[in-house]
Amino acid sequence: MATVSSDYAIGIDEVGRGALAGPVVVAAVMVPGGRRGKGIVEAANLGVLKDSKKLSAPRRVAWAKYFRGHRAVDFALARVYPRGIERMNISAAANRAAERALTRLIKKHAHAGATARIFLDGGLFLGSRVHQSARYKKAKTVIKGDEKIPAIAAASVIAKVARDRFMATLATRHPRYSFEVHKGYGTALHRAAIQKYGPCDAHRLTFLHKEPIMKR
Repeated sequence: MATVSSDYAIGIDEVGRGALAGPVVVAAVMVPGGRRGKGIVEAANLGVLKDSKKLSAPRRVAWAKYFRGHRAVDFALARVYPRGIERMNISAAANRAAERALTRLIKKHAHAGATARIFLDGGLFLGSRVHQSARYKKAKTVIKGDEKIPAIAAASVIAKVARDRFMATLATRHPRYSFEVHKGYGTALHRAAIQKYGPCDAHRLTFLHKEPIMKR
């Protein structure tokens, strides 16, 4: 277990919201260094920490390795898989994963529930907007938070690296779809594979039914 200082922030972000296949993955990351976790970034010597979409894959992996190896950083992950996304909807699924990830993190750090400042990237809520307001009074959803708050950017990176690795593993089960290349997003390569082979059990059917490729 990481040794976390008494002055820390928790950032929460998701990856995979718009993908056609694979889970949505949420990371909750506890970092020291003041109100928004800025101190942990300044010590990294890895350049500027950004939203995962704005970092190269090698840079994301380097940041994730740094966070994993830092004694004062801890995190938890949660996923909702395609069938769960279909039963709810993608927003509800992402919010459920956010609450699960935070719950797992707080279980490892009992003091966090009372003292943590929690920041979520815009569009994410802990359970729901109403539920968050009632239960998590120190939680704040921040529009474009992954660009403003280092703790959220850290969560974005950790979630992205974890999901990419999952999709690469998934590609070994479903090699025809090249999940290791596009990570389940709706690229031309992915759409061509769906059109040729049809969907597999890793696809979100409710998403595919909105795609022209499923209507031909």
